[in-house]
Amino acid sequence: MSEKKNIDLTSLRPAIGARRRPIRLGMGEGSGTGQTATRGQKGQRSRSGDGKMSGFEGGQTPLMRRIPKRGFTNGPFRRLYQVVSLADIERTFRNQKEVNVEALRIHGLVKGRLPVKVLGDGSLNSAFKISAHAFSGSAREKIQKAGGEAVVIAQKS
Repeated sequence: MSEKKNIDLTSLRPAIGARRRPIRLGMGEGSGTGQTATRGQKGQRSRSGDGKMSGFEGGQTPLMRRIPKRGFTNGPFRRLYQVVSLADIERTFRNQKEVNVEALRIHGLVKGRLPVKVLGDGSLNSAFKISAHAFSGSAREKIQKAGGEAVVIAQKS
């Protein structure tokens, strides 16, 4: 009787001959890919540093310049937030009454230095004093309904 083997990700291997060695370009004349290293003789693509800008179309007017621009964008001045839902706060901080940005960072609900906004997804069953940079209307409502407090922290400019 043949014994069945358990297959998992650590035991997977490619079939013999399925993977070839990578071609080592420019490794001398004996390698078969020396001298020009398969780049050809002359021209832009044969030079080092030949990378072209994204959107470059060989000198043709690029698409982004051909299509009309309309409307207004407030890109440089938009506010980016890291968002946390009330459901996450309820689940993570069951035994605590005060929640601040540092506590959210410690528990892995937010990362980095962007300001934090609390959204009203989920429900609160206990009263929390939550400190964050911004709150959605529904989040503020649910926090106050549960008997808690929503404290807005001043943002650093």
